Amino acid sequence: MTSRRIIIGDVHGHYDTLTYLLEGIAPSSDDEIFFLGDLIDRGPDSAKVVSFVIENGYPCLLGNHEQMLLDAIGTGEISPNLLQGWIYSGGYNTLLSYNHNIPPEHMQWFKSMPAYLDLGDIWLVHAGVHPEIPLAEQDAGQFCWIRAEFHRMKQRYFPDKLIVTGHTITFTFPGVKPGQLVSGPGWLDIETGVYHEASGWLTAFDANAQQVYQANLEKRKWRKLSLEQASVVIDPLSMRSRRSRRSQ
Repeated sequence: MTSRRIIIGDVHGHYDTLTYLLEGIAPSSDDEIFFLGDLIDRGPDSAKVVSFVIENGYPCLLGNHEQMLLDAIGTGEISPNLLQGWIYSGGYNTLLSYNHNIPPEHMQWFKSMPAYLDLGDIWLVHAGVHPEIPLAEQDAGQFCWIRAEFHRMKQRYFPDKLIVTGHTITFTFPGVKPGQLVSGPGWLDIETGVYHEASGWLTAFDANAQQVYQANLEKRKWRKLSLEQASVVIDPLSMRSRRSRRSQ
């Protein structure tokens, strides 16, 4: 059987949905699994999600929610303003999942998260890149947080790499329905909003076979689609959406 490179979008503490997704994917020992960050916050089981990823040795990128946690409590001194911002953004559920005591080994793991991973033909990052800034001059401010400048790119950032991201929920793009993926010049967004009441979908993308796996625990639905079937192409000039002609 051909091995797979499976890239999983923002889990946000939804351990049961992640388990449901992986049961359908049934990864083998030859498959590689990557997470795009934002394992934590908003959902009920952030601690279980983090433990699962650590115990299996899966690579995971730094997301803006892990960055908020580190900014708030990762320096050894608590910043009241940053702590309040993190709590407001879903951090309270993370603290509850840890019984208000995040173990040191998890904190060290958060600090070790890479900002991006270069897989050759695929480039993984949580949010995106700034199209007008050289890569070496960018940092977590771009890699974990950027939205509009990245999605409005008129040209590919890398001529030979597809950038795969999470961070921005896909149905926030015009004309995109919950569960659909979004693509633009040289990028693909697979964050389908598992925590959002309007969606509930968690998405994984097999970069080798161009297959999309999705699970919705609330609806008890699991599906496998081709990338062409699952995605909507965005016109960066107008930010209007259109179905890919190849998928019609």
